Parts: sequence; structure tokens; C-alpha cells
Amino acid sequence: MYQKFQATQIFTGTELLEDQLVLITQKDGTIEALVGIEEAGEDIQSFEGIISPGFVNAHCHLELSHMKGMIPAHSGLQEFVKQIVGLRKVEDVIIQQAIISAEDEMYHNGIVAVGDICNTLDTLSIKHKHKLAYYSFVELYDLDPTRADDKINAGLKMQEAFEQNCVRASLVPHAPYSVSFNLWKLLSNYFGAHTITMHNQETMDENEFFEKKTGSFLGMYERTKVSLDFFEATGLSSLQSVLPYFKKAASSILVHNSFTSASDIKAVQKEMPNSFWCLCPNANQYIEETMPPIELLRANGAEIVIGTDSYASNWSLNIIDELKTIQKYNPSIPLSEMLGWATMNGARALQMEKGLGSFEKGKKPGVVLIEGVHSNGQLENKSISKRII
Repeated sequence: MYQKFQATQIFTGTELLEDQLVLITQKDGTIEALVGIEEAGEDIQSFEGIISPGFVNAHCHLELSHMKGMIPAHSGLQEFVKQIVGLRKVEDVIIQQAIISAEDEMYHNGIVAVGDICNTLDTLSIKHKHKLAYYSFVELYDLDPTRADDKINAGLKMQEAFEQNCVRASLVPHAPYSVSFNLWKLLSNYFGAHTITMHNQETMDENEFFEKKTGSFLGMYERTKVSLDFFEATGLSSLQSVLPYFKKAASSILVHNSFTSASDIKAVQKEMPNSFWCLCPNANQYIEETMPPIELLRANGAEIVIGTDSYASNWSLNIIDELKTIQKYNPSIPLSEMLGWATMNGARALQMEKGLGSFEKGKKPGVVLIEGVHSNGQLENKSISKRII
């Protein structure tokens, strides 16, 4: 039993094709073929809009879903991080209900896979059901060099818990500014064949701290009673300062990148050719009212993916909403290119391209309908995406 779909356009994962084509899948969504309408036969379901493979949300914090609307927008990164700590202390039933609701939203909006940051095992029970595909990034951070071994051991236990439930997982650093060099050294021993992710260059202060050991980050560490006697300025950006450790990973996803430079991009491409740059524009707007340097990334041939971040820092968990914001500030970027970031590139970044990301025979990537698209490829305010399969 086959299902047959026709739309105004079909995005295959790599290119946007006009109508007169029909996507044929098996009943369970496995891709069978993409054929001309004259070959497809009867029982074709027709739609207005674009049919696309399911989206890959390359960066999310599902366990923070209960924080929706709790942190005021535009509060700045340091205030945002400060509030996150206190807001974690709520009843488990509230956390679990919010996680279920957030996953359900992502599912219906057409997301099929998620790169999910984990500081706890709060998401384990829902991931065990495999409604979506997950890559769980067990996130470690600590600036006390003497606690590095304890952090690694705790992280390994979490990683094992996810993997025992058939959820892919790896140990990852939170950000350059929140991981001691001792912890970096230990962490890098566990990167191996995994995909590794890291929050990267969200503020100018992050780079200043590494380059000169000056700026507002000093006050942040002072408030948290962290001694920085061990830390010496590197004279390099935060990203280039930790690249000797980070490059040991088989694949990487750098997230946010609001203050990444051309030299940073080139350094990563030289040392880590299998790297992806994750854009979370709505989170950037929510926290710092910034936008990542998308044109700089494109000009340097960077591999781009899309993430929603968490409900602590966003108004929705919707890839189409992220693409709308990108188009608002970068209207010349072709929609087909952005859809590639959200599908095939995302699948590659999470090492899931064998089954997701494109309409290739044998894959089961999900089928999503995007409605409300102008003929010139511009998304409207009312543009939506919804899962068909």
C-alpha cells in the first residue's frame, strides 16, 4: 500500500522542484520514489505549498521547557544564565508535563530529530519512546580544575543511561568560558567518533575574556565565587583558544556564533573540516537582540544548520519560525538553501543522514507541508509547517 503526495513544489533535501512531480511512500513513510505525475497513477493527495523532508532541530534544551515565558526577553546572556540555575528547582511533574508538551509541538510542526542538550536525565523517559530521533549531548561545565574527574564520571553515567535506552549520546562542553582547561583535556579523550556541540561566542565579552582577561565576565565569576587564578589570557578568541581540544571530535556543531569572525571560521575549517554552524536566531533575539553573521558564514562556505534553543529563550520550538527571522534580516537567501540547512545538513550534523534529511529511496525522513509561501520564496508571517507523515 503506497501513499502519494503532490504539492506546488517539492523540496527533496537538496533542491526545490516545481509541480507535476509526485512523492510516493510506503504506508509507514519509507520513501519509494519521486516520479512524474503521468507515472503516479491514482489516489494522489494534492496540497498547496511545499512538501519537504522532516526538519532537524540541531540545538534544543528540552529539559528547560517548563521555563517558557519565565525569563524576560532581552535580559542579556549573563542575567539569562543566572536565572536558569534558580528556575531548575521545580516539581518533577511540572518538568515532565512541559517536556511532553514541547516534544508534541515539535512533532506536529514537522521536526523529526533533535540535538538535545542535557544536564539531567529529565528527558530520558520521553526519549525512550522514540517519537522523535534524539542525539543527547550530555553537557559538562566547571571552572574548578580540581573537580574535573568528578564531572567526567558523572557525565559518563548519564551518557550510559541514555545509550542503554537506545538514545545516541556524547559528552560535550557547555562553552569555552565555563570549562576549565583540565576538564577540556579529559573531555577531549571521549570525543572519538561522536558529534560534539558547544555554545559559541554569544557575546563580545566572551572573546574579550580569552583575549585579555578583562571585561564583564570577570564580574560574573566574582559573583559565583569562582577563582580565576589558574586562568591566563590566550590572546586568541574564545573559539580559537579551545580549538586544540575541540578538534579531536569526529564532527562538531557550534551554536549561536553571534560574534564569530572570518579568522575563526577559517581556523575551524582547517582543523575540523566536518563542522557545522548552528543558527538559533530567535534565541539570539530573545537574549541579546543580536543576529549571527549569516552572510559571513555563507561567504566562507560554512555548513549551516538550524536550532530552536529552549523555551527559556524562545517563543516557539518551530523551525519555520527560525527561517522567518533569518529571512527578515537576510531576505536574499534562497528558501531552498535554508531548507537544506534545516533538513539534510541537520541530518548530517547529527550523523542521521542514512535515514533522514532527504527524499531518497529507503529513507524514512518524515513528510512536512509548508503553507503560506509567496511565489518568490518569501515566508509570510502566517506561514506554518505541519507533519503529513
